[in-house]
Amino acid sequence: MLVTVPIGAWVAALVFDIASHLVDDPAFLARGAMWLIAVGVLGALAAALVGFLDLLTIPRGTPAMRTALVHMSLNLLVTCAYAAGFFWRHADGTTGSVGAGKLALSAVSLAVLGVSGYLGGKLAYRYGVRVADEATRAEGYTRTRTGPDRA
Repeated sequence: MLVTVPIGAWVAALVFDIASHLVDDPAFLARGAMWLIAVGVLGALAAALVGFLDLLTIPRGTPAMRTALVHMSLNLLVTCAYAAGFFWRHADGTTGSVGAGKLALSAVSLAVLGVSGYLGGKLAYRYGVRVADEATRAEGYTRTRTGPDRA
């Protein structure tokens, strides 16, 4: 449930960024987007703590673990990108509409978050990580052999 906070905040921030180009006085939208990004970063850090605990329950060398590691890496990348975006916005101030670079950073970060969200859904709904019984999780928790002798 914690993931809804950063997702919602970052989607709303992008909407505010776009809307800042459509109004006569964009400063309030640019400022709102900046603080929504901050809320999203804090929410992502809280979600990451719980996610890391989930990661510890997944056996190593399994498809679920590989998916979880990519999911975690993408989430860390996105969170760092949004944190950098917050500091960039804070340093520049919020007197006008959001610049193209900041808007692009938010859009690309949100797209990467979408890919990570797909992987998170795969973890929960295909592999049953922390939501299903042992029999359901068997597919994602079965170790696979790698190398030239793999059949």
